[in-house]
Amino acid sequence: MSVVRNLMPRTLEGQITMEKTPSYFVTKEAPRRLCTMNCHTKLIVVVRDPVTRAISDYTQTLSKQPGLPSFQSLALKNTSTGLVDTSWSAVRIGLYAKHLENWLQHFPLSHFLFVSGERLVSDPAGEMGRVQDFLGLKRVVSDKHFYFNQTKGFPCLKKPEGSSRPRCLGKSKGRPHPQISPEVLQRLRDFYRPFNLRFYRMTGRDFGWD
Repeated sequence: MSVVRNLMPRTLEGQITMEKTPSYFVTKEAPRRLCTMNCHTKLIVVVRDPVTRAISDYTQTLSKQPGLPSFQSLALKNTSTGLVDTSWSAVRIGLYAKHLENWLQHFPLSHFLFVSGERLVSDPAGEMGRVQDFLGLKRVVSDKHFYFNQTKGFPCLKKPEGSSRPRCLGKSKGRPHPQISPEVLQRLRDFYRPFNLRFYRMTGRDFGWD
């Protein structure tokens, strides 16, 4: 695994190397490969309501592929039966409990911090405080480092005085979601509920998705 290590940025003693790739959590081979490199790695997983996440995923894809079929036709195998299509990646990614089971075969639960995507919007400093504690860092990032961007609908990070503009997520984030029928939304919520409850039990945290 020296090749993998060489792909990571060089760090000095006392520094922490961080790397993020959303697909790691849902890639079956990722836990084994990461443990082969370093089984002591700390893992931070940001999760949000899987229904909202699926719609956001669809919205982003739709912006690149305007001819994409409707959300309903992709999410449901059959509109009359309401059977959810778990082969569609936008739906499958939200099965957090199943993905976590794969990771727990290689890493103990104590190596994970699960961050609420909803709380990152409503209380970014609070969630970042949990992250800093988990990594054993001094709490440097606080309320004063964030401001709420009304246009995008989520917090942006203030930079130190004298630097460039505040750091906000790019144009691909904060797009308005398409209208989805209440029936389809309810079908998805019913589908995800047992997986969500299982995820709450596994992590010891109720994320309040319902």
